[in-house]
Amino acid sequence: MARTQGSHSGITGPRVRAVALRLFAKGGYAAVSMRAIAAEVGVQAGALYNYTPDKQSLLFDLMQSHMADLLAEAPLDAGAAPPEQLRQFVEFHIRFHADRPDAVFIAYMELRNLTRENFARIEELRRAYEDRLEAILRAGVASGDFGVADTRIATFAIIAMLTGVNTWFRAGGRLSLKEVTAQYWDMVQKAVAKAD
Repeated sequence: MARTQGSHSGITGPRVRAVALRLFAKGGYAAVSMRAIAAEVGVQAGALYNYTPDKQSLLFDLMQSHMADLLAEAPLDAGAAPPEQLRQFVEFHIRFHADRPDAVFIAYMELRNLTRENFARIEELRRAYEDRLEAILRAGVASGDFGVADTRIATFAIIAMLTGVNTWFRAGGRLSLKEVTAQYWDMVQKAVAKAD
């Protein structure tokens, strides 16, 4: 099929991804058709298949890209003490996710729509990110900085708490993202503190 007049692979490919991301986040993966994505992009439905084999591949690619960016950008300062590593992790996680609300929504809410194989691959990337936080917590327990009974449960609890900022935070609200991050850091410190 001929390329739609005015479309260019270097422009249209990223636009397909951006439109799919927005539509999946707004209406849900199951409710969005390839035809709807094509209409929003401004190409014929058949032209989408020049950029993705199918809708499942598009969803997987969006999730995989999000997780790859997360892992690539996450701070990893092995020379810092565990409390400093934890502070860096908290600040990074909130900032990174606040800049990508649609990608975060899809990464958590659309897992159920992945094929078994694609789910396993995304789960592996998620586990790699979780393992980074758990390594910080384990190091903090070993150094005597943290009083965490179960580092895996604490990892899940902290990530869930930090990711939850996206569900309610709005720029221009009562607190800035920096102020919210400072309060969340305070809560995380209390959650991992040794009992008196």
